[in-house]
This record gives sequence, structure tokens and C-alpha cells, in this order.
Amino acid sequence: MIGRREFIKITTLTGIGLALPEGFIHIAEGAPKVDLAVAAGNSPATITKAAIDALGGIGKFISRGDIVVVKPNMSWDRTPEQAGNTNPEVVSTVVKLCFEAGAKKVKVFDRTVNDPRRCYVQSGIADAARASGADVDYVDERKFRDMTIKGSVLKSWPLYTEVFEADKVINIPVAKHHSRARLTLSMKNWMGVMGGTRSRIHQRLDESLVDISMTVKPTLTILDAVRILTANGPQGGSLSDVKVLNTVIAGTDQVAVDSFGATLFGMKGSDLGYVRLGAQAGLGVMDLSKLNIRKISA
Repeated sequence: MIGRREFIKITTLTGIGLALPEGFIHIAEGAPKVDLAVAAGNSPATITKAAIDALGGIGKFISRGDIVVVKPNMSWDRTPEQAGNTNPEVVSTVVKLCFEAGAKKVKVFDRTVNDPRRCYVQSGIADAARASGADVDYVDERKFRDMTIKGSVLKSWPLYTEVFEADKVINIPVAKHHSRARLTLSMKNWMGVMGGTRSRIHQRLDESLVDISMTVKPTLTILDAVRILTANGPQGGSLSDVKVLNTVIAGTDQVAVDSFGATLFGMKGSDLGYVRLGAQAGLGVMDLSKLNIRKISA
């Protein structure tokens, strides 16, 4: 699997609020690299494409003939309006873009917490992804293999082999509250490729999430903040806990994406243990002032 591109630290962000400039901004050849793209607008499909385009377009990440794994969060028996899972339109848009770039196959799956037969349907992801041409299958327990991790806490763990056999991996988490981790964003979404008894890592959750994130390296991370779950996560259920932001954040640095994701909840990246530890371990950049963040109104 091709790992995340080497992170280049350049330019400075002036202001990290959600006030966005009008119109899509074309990135001219030779312009500074965009570290994070933040797109806002009423159409999940439009803002997803706009965020990816701001990074250079899907062709920068997906090549002709690639087998691509798209990893959403669809762990819960919840509808899209309840914001417990990734927005299905964001997922289907990424699938379509991968095929437009020439992908040979796109696989979508998650090791769910609730009954996968209900999660796949209730989330809306299975139907939306299949309609866009993806292979959507339940996780096959026989495809987990013990893999060496060499982390600070985890030394090995059964991980899903299809993630490592793919040419490219795109992580598409939803931004939401979590009772233990405070927030679940991109780094925590990798629990969906872990086998075994995942609750064991809750004893040292932050360190374990960094260990897993150092092992599973996505080509691209797209944080769904179309709707965010502000309380009673990660499962949710009450619409009163849901806030509509109509926003998508895209980047190649998991730490940076999660650090920006924290701001959607009035927090800083340093407020999240796994983000802080990830930055200390060299996984990515937590300090948003060191990033070139492009904001788009689409």
C-alpha cells in the first residue's frame, strides 16, 4: 500500500474559523501546496469534490488500474440524519471520483459495532456506494491477520488484510463526539479495520490509536462534517445532538485533519490525547498555524 505523501510544512493560515470566501479558488501551477482543504456548501457531493480539487484533484491520488479501499464509518444502526455514520453522499462521491480517475475496483466496508446487515442499510452507505459502482461487502472474519505494529502500546494486532492489499486507501470518517476519546475523527476510524476484542485498547486508547494510525497510512483523508454529532457519541440517536455544518475537510495528514476537526467542536487539536501524541510521534502536524489551509464556498 502506498503511504501518505511526505508532509511539507509551508505558509501560514490566517484565521481558522468557518467563514469561507465566496467561490472556488483555482490553484495555479507553482502555487503553494494546500495542506488542508475546507469546503462548505449545501450539496455534500459538490463540497466533497471541491475539497479534493483544492488538493490537486482526485488524479493526484488515484491512478488508472488502482484497487482502492474507501473506509467510511458505518458502525451504527443509525440513519444519515442522526450523524452516527459517514454521510452516504460523501462516500458515493468519492467512489465516483475514483472510477473517473481510472480505478479498477473500489471496495467499501467497515467492521461495525451493531448488526452489519442493519448498519449497512440504515446508514444509506451500502446503497449509495453500490449505485456508484463500489463493491460493498461485509467484513470477513477470516481476512484478519495478526500484524506486527511495533507501537508504544500495541506490538501486534489482527488487522483486515484487504486494507493492506489495496493500492490506495481513502479514509472517510464522520466528525462526532465520543464518550472516551472526546471526539472520533480520522485516526479513530481505523478501529473499523481491527479484529479481535477492540475494547481492550480502551485502557490506553490515545496511545493505541496512534499506534494503529502509524500502521494504516491512508492516501487521502476526508472528514465528513456535513452533520456532526455533538453529544452522546459515538452512537447518538437524538436529532437534538446533531449540528448541520455542511462542511467537508480533506488532507493527507491524519493529525492535521483531526486537529482541524477539533475546532468544529470549539476545541483545539491539543485537547485530544491521540492528536497530541500523534504529533509528538511525528505522524503529522497539529499546529494549524503551520499549515496552508484553503477554504472554499461551493
